[in-house]
Amino acid sequence: MPIRHRLALLASHLVVALVALVVIGGATRVMEAGLACPDWPLCYGSLLPGRQMNVQVFLEWFHRLDAFVIGIALLVQLGAAWWWRRQLPRWLLPCSVVLVLMVLVQGGLGALTVLNLLPTGVVTAHLVLGLLLVALMSGLSQLLLAPQPSSQAQTSPLWWRLLGGLSLLAVSAQCLLGGRMATSWAAKRCLDAGHSCQWLHWHRTAATPAALSVCLFVAVALVAGGWARRQWPLLLAVASLVFLQIALGVFTLRLGLAQPSLTVAHQLVACLLVALLAALTCRRPHLSVQTDPALLDSSSLEPCHG
Repeated sequence: MPIRHRLALLASHLVVALVALVVIGGATRVMEAGLACPDWPLCYGSLLPGRQMNVQVFLEWFHRLDAFVIGIALLVQLGAAWWWRRQLPRWLLPCSVVLVLMVLVQGGLGALTVLNLLPTGVVTAHLVLGLLLVALMSGLSQLLLAPQPSSQAQTSPLWWRLLGGLSLLAVSAQCLLGGRMATSWAAKRCLDAGHSCQWLHWHRTAATPAALSVCLFVAVALVAGGWARRQWPLLLAVASLVFLQIALGVFTLRLGLAQPSLTVAHQLVACLLVALLAALTCRRPHLSVQTDPALLDSSSLEPCHG
């Protein structure tokens, strides 16, 4: 297997690990386990806490373990990008350097989150960087899967990239509003005492343009036909996630945030939307126009990594 495809598989696995990292971080907050391990980087002074282990400690400990594994994998990717730099796209090496630096900053923010007792600004920045890592790695996996462009037919249409990028920005902004609301417990305070309701109002208001931008992207792609329409499994998956996200948000508020599983599921779907939209935006046709149509149809069913 060529090194490019090996790195694409590594990137696709890293997308899964990053999604898990963000979601477990959200579950840690929902379960009020952000300070379950009072020290950093160890937990109760050891790599694997024994007597102190419970659900909250496990969430915080596993969150750190996942981050450590991701950091090691990104270092491996960086090493491979440098060693095989002549066989790989020129952009991969600097991109790998940036990703490693981002993970280092993410680790520093995680340390500040624990040592400074969960300051809202640092927790929000931690989430922002986590979502950015998910989007970048998901897009990178698609670019590595695509062949080097040798003709105009191997470049996705301009409208595809514009609408996909717009949808990604809208959903990401909505995620950040929700994250800011969650880290300050604004929704809970609004439902319980009527305070800080502006964050909940902004989050609910921004949901409409975010959902419409995704639906517009999906509708235009299906109507346009050709290569864009052949991405229908992923497009319909994105549309389904949007409707599922709306339903989860409604049920979460109707139940007064009393069901942590619904809140975590809401965060999971949001992260999956970011990953899928980033992958779709960076997705490229795998075959040129001159390729046999039968082969073209079969390639359209290739699963999306990330």
